[in-house]
Amino acid sequence: MPALVNIDGELLAPAEARVSVFDRGFLYGDSVYEVVRTYAGRPFELGAHLARLAHSAGRIGLRLPWDDRRVAAEVARTLEASRGGDLPDPVAAPWNRGERTVRIVMTRGSGDLGLDPSLAAAPTAIVIVHPLAGPPERAYRDGVAVHVVGVPRAAPTAADPSAKTGLHLPHVLAVREARLHGAEEALLTDGAGQVTEGASSNLFAVRGGRVVTPSLGAGILEGVTRGVVLRLARAQGLRVEETGLAAADLGRVDELFITSTVREILPVTRLDGAPVGSGSVGPVTRLLLAAFRTLTARP
Repeated sequence: MPALVNIDGELLAPAEARVSVFDRGFLYGDSVYEVVRTYAGRPFELGAHLARLAHSAGRIGLRLPWDDRRVAAEVARTLEASRGGDLPDPVAAPWNRGERTVRIVMTRGSGDLGLDPSLAAAPTAIVIVHPLAGPPERAYRDGVAVHVVGVPRAAPTAADPSAKTGLHLPHVLAVREARLHGAEEALLTDGAGQVTEGASSNLFAVRGGRVVTPSLGAGILEGVTRGVVLRLARAQGLRVEETGLAAADLGRVDELFITSTVREILPVTRLDGAPVGSGSVGPVTRLLLAAFRTLTARP
């Protein structure tokens, strides 16, 4: 079926899924979440995602209503009930056809209006399963465009960068700006002119054969796919550096790519309207794409 929603263990069609307008996730972004994807119908790196979900909940003092075993069971149940009924997508990458994205959301729940977290009566657990809508196959072949947003991202003190929460207005506005410039993704900057991450991705550059990505100390979210790519790069014998990337220097790198659960490793061939390196997908990116395809190959 096109999509399926699980709210507190009840499976519902999207049109029937309801969360109270008094839910704190809706009112204040008082929630944590994870996005997981499947390969051959099975969730990829689910353990890492659930560990980060627990970390995020701990950072904001949110008591999760389900333990890892229950979350995994509900994800599996919702996935199984969602099978079939996919519409054909001729431009989709072959490895994405028939696959699913799973969004796991835990909110502090509903209660009287007010910022005090103790007003919430009980947390809400939500699992949303949807056919995977990844980048088209041509994006992996030709690369995509990114845009460095003109306004620095929200200060790290506005939210804990290590927690994946529902607070996303700065990212929404960054993507809006990127789209106005014809770009697939917005690259965020800090107050010192360093590029930190994408609005919904991690950023990697290749310089002189070295794979470079901002460190966690830059105030970025520790992406699950980012971790997989770092392991793959080291396994391929590539030199990896977690260090700063100045926005002013990005135009001189050899290659760029972004990573996320749905995008996987997505080559970047244009930056702010100008070609990156040769303007084509580079050899290091291709090497990592091949290693990632091998890792996630369907049986």
